[in-house]
Amino acid sequence: MPLTFIGIDPDTPGGNCPSVWVDEATGDLLFQGGEELDETNRTQIDARSPILPHERIVRIPSRMRRIVREALDNTA
Repeated sequence: MPLTFIGIDPDTPGGNCPSVWVDEATGDLLFQGGEELDETNRTQIDARSPILPHERIVRIPSRMRRIVREALDNTA
């Protein structure tokens, strides 16, 4: 499963996450970032779309919108 690196948070210290990737074979998006731990947010999400044991909610900063859009454009 070759991945294409799309971008990383421009404000990240030391080149760490969050980052966005595209699976070349499927066009799926992969997000690396901090897990959302705020229970109020998790409860709200879980009420609409139950969070399964193998799933994680990942927070991506709003300043990465351009990078996410680029990933979406690359999969169209």
